[in-house]
Amino acid sequence: MGENEASLPNTSLQGKKMAYQKVNADQRAPGHSQYLDNDDLQATALDLEWDMEKELEEPGFDQFRLDSAENQNLENSETADLNLDSIQPATSPKGRFQRLQEESDYVAHYTRSAPKSNPCNFCRLSKMLCTAIILFIFGILIGYYARKNCPSNASSSGTLDLQLYQEILKTIQAEDIKNSFRSFVQLYKSEDDTEISKKIKTQWTSLGLEDVQFVNYSVLLNLPGPSPSSVTLSSSGQCFHPNGQPCSEEARKHSSQDLIYSYAAYSAKGALEAEVIDVSYGNADDLKRIKKMKNTTNQIALLKLGKLPLLYKLSLLEKAGFGGVLLYIDPCDLPKTANLSHDTFMVSLNPGGDPSTPGYPSVDGSFRQNRSNLTSLLVQPISASLVAKLVSSPKDRTKNGVCSPLELPNNEERMVNLQVQTVTKFKTVTNVVGYLKGLTSPDRYVIVGSHHHTAHSYNGQEWASSTAIITAFIQALMLRAKRGWRPDRTIVFCSWGGTAFGNIGSYEWGEEFKKVLQRNVVAYVSLHSPIRGNASLYSVASPSLQQLVAEKNNFNCSRRAQCPEINVSSVQIQGDADYFINHLGVPTVQFAYEDIKALEGPSFLSEALFLKHATKIEEMDPFFNLHETITKLSGEVILQIANEPVLPFNALDIALEVQNNLKGDQPNTHQLLALASRLRESAELFQSDEMRPANDPKERAPIRVRMLNDILQDMEKSFLVQRVPPGFYRNILYHLDEKKSQFSILLEASEHCKSLPSNETLQEVLSEVLNSINSAQVYFKAGLDVFESVLVGKN
Repeated sequence: MGENEASLPNTSLQGKKMAYQKVNADQRAPGHSQYLDNDDLQATALDLEWDMEKELEEPGFDQFRLDSAENQNLENSETADLNLDSIQPATSPKGRFQRLQEESDYVAHYTRSAPKSNPCNFCRLSKMLCTAIILFIFGILIGYYARKNCPSNASSSGTLDLQLYQEILKTIQAEDIKNSFRSFVQLYKSEDDTEISKKIKTQWTSLGLEDVQFVNYSVLLNLPGPSPSSVTLSSSGQCFHPNGQPCSEEARKHSSQDLIYSYAAYSAKGALEAEVIDVSYGNADDLKRIKKMKNTTNQIALLKLGKLPLLYKLSLLEKAGFGGVLLYIDPCDLPKTANLSHDTFMVSLNPGGDPSTPGYPSVDGSFRQNRSNLTSLLVQPISASLVAKLVSSPKDRTKNGVCSPLELPNNEERMVNLQVQTVTKFKTVTNVVGYLKGLTSPDRYVIVGSHHHTAHSYNGQEWASSTAIITAFIQALMLRAKRGWRPDRTIVFCSWGGTAFGNIGSYEWGEEFKKVLQRNVVAYVSLHSPIRGNASLYSVASPSLQQLVAEKNNFNCSRRAQCPEINVSSVQIQGDADYFINHLGVPTVQFAYEDIKALEGPSFLSEALFLKHATKIEEMDPFFNLHETITKLSGEVILQIANEPVLPFNALDIALEVQNNLKGDQPNTHQLLALASRLRESAELFQSDEMRPANDPKERAPIRVRMLNDILQDMEKSFLVQRVPPGFYRNILYHLDEKKSQFSILLEASEHCKSLPSNETLQEVLSEVLNSINSAQVYFKAGLDVFESVLVGKN
């Protein structure tokens, strides 16, 4: 693979440089420096005081006892609770960790026999007094210089508090992000992504990031043909391009990129003349209704994007016998400010990774499968203006402020000729990867992911926002690192290539290093498309991270004049987090700004990639204050996950999420509810007995904290299922959208079984969910048993 051999440089992904370094808990706990720490200084001072008092001790004392001073009790502030009725704070019992104040080492007894009564002269007393004064002064000097020579920030960042996080983040400025954004935008017009990748690598290296490298993969890309696709009305012979413009020789010769790149990557190619049948959003009920009225075999479906994953809806259309699809977005589903009636878009039909190497990395020597198309359907995205011409809809479809959706009357027939042209080629996709190595746990990774423009794809420029934000955070982080600071855990920064074609760069990298990543990644922070609007901050997080994210949102809200309702959920998202959520079970978080209407409208509209010019992004955020906010929010979460001695994950929230997913009128879930109740009991016990005491510095034993973190980082892996409908997440903790709180695969199976004579499919899905819940319950119980065994062994 050439350059791929060192894609996660100096980490265990390479070999020796990132090998696990065992830290002896008896010698140095995490957070202690190589110099004398505070405990050592206190002990030294006590020894000196004891020696001095021994010299000055008057006769007649039979015993001298030195009582140890109590350590100051540092209480961690509780994380902000989510505003959910179902989440109740668990009480914190004393815990299983041995209290340090109960150990015998905390009280030292020093005894000696009474001195003999000998006459003392004035000379002897003077010598003793002088000796004591000299020792006292000498002790003060030792303590002063020891403290002076021990830098406070040389120790592990596990002792850092929010004040240090703010010192790191305050260097992030909106003006710097704007300048970075503009410099990246100027490069996108190049024929390939080499210039952009080089710019990113050069900039990250200049900031001090370690071992920044290219990671290249040769992958199969499905590209648009030399001329745009077309739709021709059979009745009149009128030919239209996807944006609604009439076909002409001049238009073909001078086709803009907007026109050429209105296509579905990995669609079948060819021509089809058939009747257009309006299937609305294409769900199971829509198709059931249509099939009662018309023959759908080899016909062309007029399909709205949204509400369900596109891949799922296309699978239903294939089963129904359709031969082609005209895909569009209804203007009624978009914000009023978005005038996209004549705009075209691109979609990818690739579920993830290089289609020629499904499930394994595209490294040199890998077997390549011939998969030029991933569906038998001819799929063509078209603009709403072309749909209006097909259905003969009036131009003004808004009456009394109410938008009338586009639809083709059932009693009308439209015959069209659809031509789809695409070309399949092997191209190189480049990832840029660099890292900041951790101090105490270098073998644990927090991955931060953005994406950059990939050659031959739609030149939307939201990638420039993503790249500018990750670069701004790297700059702030490295300013502190140059002063000697390091995070506890390694932070890996990745700029992915091939995102528009199905997250190809991240999938291939993940597949190549899967074994290492399964063991070492603790979290993924996504910076995909951070500015989609300017009305509301929208946060997506794994259940275990929702309280941390809500806490950050509350803090950000307190600094702003307007505080909209905090919006944190676990829903399916677009972008390169896909592999880490669905194949590695890694806790994930993403912050983004959205329009209110977009949040209220149908989900999955973001599957369409519109051409977003830099001017549009700067109109939404002219002063780049939103970019700055996203950078700081994401940065603070990254710092906490990378630095907290105990990972800031909430085990109980996972159990509560499972219980919430089983609420409502769902059949055959009594066994699941009983098992979910046991999962909650185990999670409550785990959180109160192990997590809460571990957050108390007085009870924190390094080896136990490491064991605890190993359990926390793997909690979500129990909820990865093997078989899911196309486009659905394998991680069943995530919902299709915020409107549905039940398990997505259970909802789909219930809908699917309505049209089948048996409920075998539903029973299979119920079994998958049951096994996931049981696996999680066993996982928490096994963790408790391990801690119990360690405790018994010590006693």
